[in-house]
Amino acid sequence: MECKIISTRRSKSAFTLIELTVAAGVGFSVLAAMVSLFFFSTRSFAALTNYLELDQKTQAALDRMTREIRQMKALTACATNSITFQDQDAATISYSYDTGAKTLTRTMGEAAEIYLTSCDSLSFSLFNRAPNGTTFQPVSTTSAASTKAVELAWSCSRVLVGSKVNTESMQSAIVVVRSK
Repeated sequence: MECKIISTRRSKSAFTLIELTVAAGVGFSVLAAMVSLFFFSTRSFAALTNYLELDQKTQAALDRMTREIRQMKALTACATNSITFQDQDAATISYSYDTGAKTLTRTMGEAAEIYLTSCDSLSFSLFNRAPNGTTFQPVSTTSAASTKAVELAWSCSRVLVGSKVNTESMQSAIVVVRSK
């Protein structure tokens, strides 16, 4: 009688060390890419939200100031960082920029209201009634009595995650004082 030797070897279904190392490397790479994408998306969303809020606030301040300046009776005083008007009721309204606090404040009588914060620079410029004959641009003036238009120009920014990346808003407008 013949004896058959039956193999008791079973096929093993385990991973080899190389396969496990490759799988872990691919898994960590995918995980690192997802975490990187998450942080990039979060930072981008925060920057976009910050920029949108800053732009809305600067636009609202410009709209309010434009509406008010158009209604003024006379310009009484002007400097590079402050301007004072007299309204139709003879009340004094002034807008002033504080370089230290980086704020634009509107003052009427004793009441003060902050129109802008995080303002890096702000300037007021005065223009004469008659435009320049060749370019139709108003002529610059220093006299409050001859001022027909006021230019408002500012730049605001915020620090977001340690830097001023994509957080700056600039506004500029020439506003005509209608009652002059």
